[in-house]
Amino acid sequence: MKALIVIDYTVDFVVGKLSCGDPAIAIEDRICQLTKQFAEAGDEVVMAVDLHEADDRYHPETALFPPHNIRGTEGRELYGKLSEVYKQHKDTIYWMDKTRYSAFCGTDLELRLRARGITELHLIGVCTDICVLHTAVDAYNKGFVVKVHEDAVASFNPAGHEWALGHFRGCLGAEVLRNGRADDEL
Repeated sequence: MKALIVIDYTVDFVVGKLSCGDPAIAIEDRICQLTKQFAEAGDEVVMAVDLHEADDRYHPETALFPPHNIRGTEGRELYGKLSEVYKQHKDTIYWMDKTRYSAFCGTDLELRLRARGITELHLIGVCTDICVLHTAVDAYNKGFVVKVHEDAVASFNPAGHEWALGHFRGCLGAEVLRNGRADDEL
């Protein structure tokens, strides 16, 4: 069984307060396509969405990044067409708030996946070298098969993006897919 984890594809991370900019905009159609594909196939789809509180001086990211994905703000909404895809499949897509980089940290994600017999995780979203990376590392450490869709991840840091793709392959044994195909199939 497999699941798709859509990580942080929100207004703030695409065009807002902590923007990945053009690279994130460029993957919008692929993010939507994969989300629809998994939802319509009956596979588990999880929207893992960053959540912060205004003026939270205790959160470690407060010192690292400008305020982003603040509860109740437009910046925390799903970006562009993904918002419509989510509305169309809301009954079958699991919305999950997360407060750390990894979608596993402090959430019920692992319990949910294990209860459904899921062993294979497909990761898409932003930022490749932060939240996608930390989710992939935790998934690897928990024994999940990890697949990252290169054409559906982006970062504001091009060097970090490329490094993370290599790390997925070389250190986590993850398959990095493009158009649904592994590197060795291209």
